[in-house]
Amino acid sequence: MRTNVGRIERIFRIIVGLFIVSLIFWGPQSYWGLLGIIPILTGLSGWCALYRILGVSTHKPTSAKESPEV
Repeated sequence: MRTNVGRIERIFRIIVGLFIVSLIFWGPQSYWGLLGIIPILTGLSGWCALYRILGVSTHKPTSAKESPEV
């Protein structure tokens, strides 16, 4: 599994995910807030299945080892 989410986007996803999860405790207090786990996991792992399907990558390789697949 290659990283396809860039550094800034990963940080953003984690912050947004934590905000959505916080809705379980504050705000409407419903279990829909558990959907925030998805952006948290994609932010922590650096891999997004939807990006893989669409062929999108915001990750910039820093070495030849991380170069995109041919």
